[in-house]
Amino acid sequence: MSNNHDHRPSTISLIGMPGAGKSTVGVLLAKALGFDFVDTDLLIQSTEAATLQQIINREGYLALRAIEERVILAHRFSNTVISTGGSVVYSKAAMLHIKSTGPAMFLDVPFQEIRSRVNNLDDRGIARSESQTLEDVFHERQPLYKIYADITVPASGGTIEDTVAAVIDALAAVGSSD
Repeated sequence: MSNNHDHRPSTISLIGMPGAGKSTVGVLLAKALGFDFVDTDLLIQSTEAATLQQIINREGYLALRAIEERVILAHRFSNTVISTGGSVVYSKAAMLHIKSTGPAMFLDVPFQEIRSRVNNLDDRGIARSESQTLEDVFHERQPLYKIYADITVPASGGTIEDTVAAVIDALAAVGSSD
């Protein structure tokens, strides 16, 4: 990793499906860059004093999406790696807010791998209608991740460290093209 931080963004937001590795990659990326780390799912849980699944059970998945937008818009991030909830892409306002200080990086993982990583669909706190399967959610969200992604990083098959290295390489490539 080069030490050229002159054009380094203020924030890096990780977007992608539940199970894509946003939180795990985010912590290691923040350590590597000397940034803070924020998981917006944990921010929501702290603000609401409830788990994501409790919010969904109590108020419904659309309420969780509205809370997610409100919580993200209420925070100003800098020198931070942000692990977003998988449903953040349903809010144009939230996406524009987090992208205003740095790139959104889409951790792109094929469905088969997401399915093998996400075993607890009914208690994971995934903002979806009861009739939606994980595959339905995947196909609904993929185009949104692609629309909002400034950088797409394939995040399958390797180790978490491989994904962190790929993210750092992608950031360096973007930084050197400015």
